[in-house]
Amino acid sequence: MALQPGLTSTSLGELATYLQAELRGDAKVQVCGLATLATATAEQLAFLANPKYASQLETTAAAAVILAPDVAADFSGNCLVLDNPYLGFARASRLFDRRPRPEPGIHPTAVVDPSASVDATASIGPNVVIAADVRIGAGTEVGAGSTIGARSVLGADCLIHPRVSIAYDVHLGDRVRVHSGAVIGSDGFGFARDGAQWIKIAQLGGVRIGDDADVGACTTIDRGALDDTIIEEGVILDNQIQIAHNVRVGAYTAIAACTGIAGSTRIGRNCTIAGGVGISGHLEICDGVHLGGMCMVTRSIKEPGAYGSALSAMPMDQYLKSAVRIRQLDGLAKQVRKLERKLEKDS
Repeated sequence: MALQPGLTSTSLGELATYLQAELRGDAKVQVCGLATLATATAEQLAFLANPKYASQLETTAAAAVILAPDVAADFSGNCLVLDNPYLGFARASRLFDRRPRPEPGIHPTAVVDPSASVDATASIGPNVVIAADVRIGAGTEVGAGSTIGARSVLGADCLIHPRVSIAYDVHLGDRVRVHSGAVIGSDGFGFARDGAQWIKIAQLGGVRIGDDADVGACTTIDRGALDDTIIEEGVILDNQIQIAHNVRVGAYTAIAACTGIAGSTRIGRNCTIAGGVGISGHLEICDGVHLGGMCMVTRSIKEPGAYGSALSAMPMDQYLKSAVRIRQLDGLAKQVRKLERKLEKDS
């Protein structure tokens, strides 16, 4: 029988088969969980992905360690050999995930519109509100206090944590995870100026999120003004991210906390965006771009690679001197240009 999440114990041999790892050591050793090299007990599995912790291999009490082939060659204990130990750790961690899993069914306190379709294997928690014409797929969990707006669709095996707000006309693919406090389908920030006042633009689009996406806590994804806001498959979004209306995020892109993306910007596939990045609206960012933390993007990026713009922290007195020099740059540039013209004229 294949290993399933929620394990309390398994053998090293079974783990090796599950991870497709080479086993070096005793296949009968029992493993009951995961830990770091420094804290692991004789019943726990550890891993080494960062060479800075290699010295801890000499003293670890772990039952076994997930190691790369070059490191495993010099290790005398039980080990599982993989080219990518961190990926092995990630897969093993899911086996020992002991998150409580509710029984299928609808809690008595939930409010479900008669026109909604909820699969018999789905789980609807306490005080959940499900509006008209919603469809919820097989194995999906909706946590306590969450709301699902009219005509929204949740695919199979989604996990909606407690207190998530999903507005109307939102479509989630299969295996989408949404963490507490997230808001999906809120109105985009669309207004037109009429003299001294702002006139709200009705946001007529929705939100579509692809399979296997992960939406962090308190992240907001606005609905489109006309077309849908689209988050493609495999995208992972950290906590407290703002994605404005009509943004499109390409497949398998990862975005860290506190990033803000303005309306109608398109971000390519396999990008990584670090924390606190600001991206202006109506831009195109191509596939394979990495944006460093706190950088500000005001122009489209058409070539893959790493980009950054923020100043790293420095001693305050040094920063104040640098700030003065930054303010002088325009004047210096003008002086240089004046000298260049003089030299051109004299030559």
